[in-house]
Amino acid sequence: MTATATASAVTRSTARRRRRFRDIAVGWSFILPNFVGFAALTLVPMIGALVLAFMEWDSYSTPEWVGLDNFERMLRDQTFWIALGNTAHYALGHIPLTMAASLGLALLLNRRLRGLGFFRTAMFFPYVTSLVAVAVVWNMLFNPAAGPVNQLLEALGVAEPPGWTSSSAWAMPAIIVTSVWRDMGYYMVLYLTGLQAIPTEYYEAAEVDGANAWQRFWNVTIPSLRPTTFFVLVMITISSFKVFDLIVVMTDGGPGRATTVLSQLIYREGIVENRFGYSSAVALVLFVIVLAFTAAQFTLQKRKER
Repeated sequence: MTATATASAVTRSTARRRRRFRDIAVGWSFILPNFVGFAALTLVPMIGALVLAFMEWDSYSTPEWVGLDNFERMLRDQTFWIALGNTAHYALGHIPLTMAASLGLALLLNRRLRGLGFFRTAMFFPYVTSLVAVAVVWNMLFNPAAGPVNQLLEALGVAEPPGWTSSSAWAMPAIIVTSVWRDMGYYMVLYLTGLQAIPTEYYEAAEVDGANAWQRFWNVTIPSLRPTTFFVLVMITISSFKVFDLIVVMTDGGPGRATTVLSQLIYREGIVENRFGYSSAVALVLFVIVLAFTAAQFTLQKRKER
């Protein structure tokens, strides 16, 4: 009996190990393809760019270790500081305006309206539209001579309407407006999801306590949307600092250097000028900036949750 019981226990233990191994193998079968793709297309290039930031390389000669020379050159490069300022300008305009427009649309479309599905789809449609088409159409709208925007301003009595993308002062605001129009539909969907997750009992209790519409919005809606707002803020911040394609199509960094941003500087230095070491150094600085802002947002969010 003892030998039989021991053999049975060994069999059960072996079966458990086999099941555990099978479960692990199944898990890795789901994870491995994505991890291989991430490692090959993201992780390895990131590590390569990190190392390349301390080298001089033009893609033809052998990479040469130069230490901090690329970063010292960056501190003396006026174009870098202009691009950094333009990136900050875009982010400071794009982030709050997109969040406000998205939340406003979500509040407006989170109610029973005739044709609600159509309006939601119409607001989301710009996000899935070709960015090149969006940029070309808005360039036509902002045309200083024949664009509908300036024609409307002239009809309203504005004697000298802005030059928009042909003006160094108005090119970035024009890009921000276009970007907000394109992105607000996507973040509207996220806010709609957050609004629909708020229990109606909260609003009913607030009404019983005598709270008006503004008080219900400020004391019920805003606190309940905090997780959604945090996610939206992080996503918009990251996308704002790495903006590239919209600016390239609308202004190509002009007029002059009025809309040149860090991601465009990285492209020009690396792909156009073959200065991959310096380009990687600028990319590293951009990565550190985005990482710092994201970490700060996570820290503030944790403090609010305590």
